[in-house]
Amino acid sequence: MPIVSATEMINKAHEGHYAIPAFNTNNLEWTKCILQAVQETQTPVMIQTSEGAAKYMGGYKMVVDMVNDLIDSMGITVPVALHLDHGTYEGAKKCIEVGYSSVMFDGSHFSIEENIEKSKEIIALAHAKGVSVECEVGGIGGTEDGVTSNGELADPAECKAIADLGVDFLAAGIGNIHGKYPADWKGLNFERLAEIKEAINNKPMVLHGGSGIPFEQTKKAVELGVSKININTELQLVFADATRKYIEAGKDLEGKGYDPRKLLKPGADAIIAKAKELCEGFGAAGKA
Repeated sequence: MPIVSATEMINKAHEGHYAIPAFNTNNLEWTKCILQAVQETQTPVMIQTSEGAAKYMGGYKMVVDMVNDLIDSMGITVPVALHLDHGTYEGAKKCIEVGYSSVMFDGSHFSIEENIEKSKEIIALAHAKGVSVECEVGGIGGTEDGVTSNGELADPAECKAIADLGVDFLAAGIGNIHGKYPADWKGLNFERLAEIKEAINNKPMVLHGGSGIPFEQTKKAVELGVSKININTELQLVFADATRKYIEAGKDLEGKGYDPRKLLKPGADAIIAKAKELCEGFGAAGKA
């Protein structure tokens, strides 16, 4: 099954009150692990790349070919969308051109007028090719590809202005943060989320910075209209921890333990296990 637009899977999740896991990938191994996890749990998935990660992997076209080839060679039968995460205006246009099935245009750092203007253009370009679109209002906390935000609470009226353009799903700041959450994090602002839900007439929403948010909070967010949850840091942390333990135990010095296939296996297994746990926790397992 080739990559598909995210619109259908997001709408089904929205109606069924669960969230599609949107896992950022960083390389071939990462992509294989995500695909194995979702196939085994029968979970529809969005595989995402930031612009920086796509560049690291050799470019947008390489990512499209890699994901499609892995779907074919691994015999993946669950729906898979390939999504650009936090795309610039030019990045989103390029991904639409080369074969991504879904893109995010992040105009949250522009004035609302410019965000609306550019979002409208990207939506028209994407929809003409059957590509789904995510836009953002209100910056998400933390740092993503060098862009830092303290985490804003999105304005419901601005959310409505973007939603009315015909965007397929909307990312809005509700106190969420990229990266690790600090010990004094106050949690998601469900009051603002409810206000946004009403303002945009219950259009599907996206929760960025999903790594480390307790499941009781993600479940409440889903009840209030979140249908896509982004995960990157959480998989990176378990990968790094498992790899560190392998090396600290001296396994890389035993026999051919230095072989990348052996060296990376504990981290890969950790990614698969964590991804499965999140598929279950978001209620998406078995929904393919």
